[in-house]
Amino acid sequence: MRRARVLTLVSLGVAWSTSLVGPGIGVLLEPRPDRAVAGLVGAVLFGVAHAGALYAAVTPGVARARWDAALVAASVLSVPLLAPVAAGRWDTWAWVGAALVGTLPVLVRWWWVAAPAVVAVAVAVAAEPLRALVIAAAVGAALATMHVLPVWLWRLVVQAQRGREARARLAVVEERLRFARDVHDLLGHRLTVIALKAELAARLAAVDGDRAAAEADEVRALTASALSELREAVHGYRAVELGDQVAAVEHVLTSSGVRCAVSVPPDLPPAARELSWALREAGTNVLRHSRARWCTIDVVVAPDEVRLTVANDGASGARGHGSGLDGLAERLARVGGTVRAGEEDGVFTLVASVRS
Repeated sequence: MRRARVLTLVSLGVAWSTSLVGPGIGVLLEPRPDRAVAGLVGAVLFGVAHAGALYAAVTPGVARARWDAALVAASVLSVPLLAPVAAGRWDTWAWVGAALVGTLPVLVRWWWVAAPAVVAVAVAVAAEPLRALVIAAAVGAALATMHVLPVWLWRLVVQAQRGREARARLAVVEERLRFARDVHDLLGHRLTVIALKAELAARLAAVDGDRAAAEADEVRALTASALSELREAVHGYRAVELGDQVAAVEHVLTSSGVRCAVSVPPDLPPAARELSWALREAGTNVLRHSRARWCTIDVVVAPDEVRLTVANDGASGARGHGSGLDGLAERLARVGGTVRAGEEDGVFTLVASVRS
């Protein structure tokens, strides 16, 4: 994301610099110092507002409406400041009109700037009909082409990134719903029977103490059985087989546009289950903290250990060393395992191992 945004800003910067060259030439050709100074002020004000509007168009969180309003104000001020500059020698204000025409397609609220753009072009054409029209129309169309394509590509990248984040959140929600359904199916019937038995025992307490005690004992047995089954279900949920976890992570990453290369032996020892936590953490880092294009998952079974290696070309090492990895290190340490992570040459690698 950051690289795409930088490339987009560079492309917009090239087009933006073009909008300063024309007015700048007019300022240099102006023989009167007062008009030259006024023209320089107008060119600088317009250039700053123009740059801010383009920057806001590709920067999330920036107040776009304010920069659009600033561009409107700078365009209006450019009329008295730049229109008289180099009159008869250079079409100074026609370049401002061209910049406005070229910028309109990339602005979110383009109609705010449409009126000043039309006025600018009309005044420029009125001063020098043919030449000013050619400058405003031809240069404006060229700038629009240079602006629209990179901004359009940038917005596609933003949408793709939001899609990846939405898929990651959806995968988490689906897993929670699955676990909730399992718990409901497991405890729903038992809790209904326990409630009926408890109600029956309460009614019998006053008329048949022995039978009420028997019903209460059954309630106790059913409760203990349900609690035991719940613990087994939670343990099974936590102790996911590593092979199943690899398949799930590969599916989520692939659906998010990340190329995956997986190498997992067919028969894994029971100790490999502890590495499922490491794989979950690594997959979370790839989805949430990276702009990865590829990811490799490699599991190696040695005589005395099982080692998991997950590498990708986008995760940030600085962001990856958070509470997730700290908690993972503590969990693996309890079973004699280790975890280490680092970034080298743009590749972030997580290596976790447990004794087999």
